[in-house]
Amino acid sequence: MTHRDNAINSYSYCEFDAMSTLDPQALHQLYSENNGWLKGWLRARLGNAADASDLAHDTFLRVMTARNQLPIREPRSYLSAIARSLLIDKARRRTIEKAYLQALALRPEPVEVSPEVRLSIIEMLVALDSLLDELGAKTRAIFLAVQLEGLTYGAAAERFGVSVTTVKNHLIKAMTRCLLAVEG
Repeated sequence: MTHRDNAINSYSYCEFDAMSTLDPQALHQLYSENNGWLKGWLRARLGNAADASDLAHDTFLRVMTARNQLPIREPRSYLSAIARSLLIDKARRRTIEKAYLQALALRPEPVEVSPEVRLSIIEMLVALDSLLDELGAKTRAIFLAVQLEGLTYGAAAERFGVSVTTVKNHLIKAMTRCLLAVEG
């Protein structure tokens, strides 16, 4: 048996019950055996213990709410995959927040925005970014070129090497998706 096999066998398999949620005892065992390791793993990537602790907490929340019927055969691999996804979400959110704050700084008149309004705007921008990620790459690019850069349909068609009708179809798809998201 290799060192890796010993490491894997030292962790009990976490079984899921018939409701597809993690058994509380298995969750407790997963947490107690891996929380310290996960915090260290995250601290090495983030450079700070407080953020590492927060992300470890969020990782275990995701595990608790996951709908998965498979046993967790390699807990650390599973936890690090979830944590990696949360790190990406955190980086994306910081990028969006930074861009928003830079845009506010460029405004000619000072704008006083309450922390609650700022949080609401950032959450909306993150949701919009996620929504746009769900669109195809070309649809997203055309939508952003027309909506943010102010390109005409003809200019967008020329830039992307498609017809004006195709540009309109991509915009209809993107706008429909946005409206459906707003209407819930």
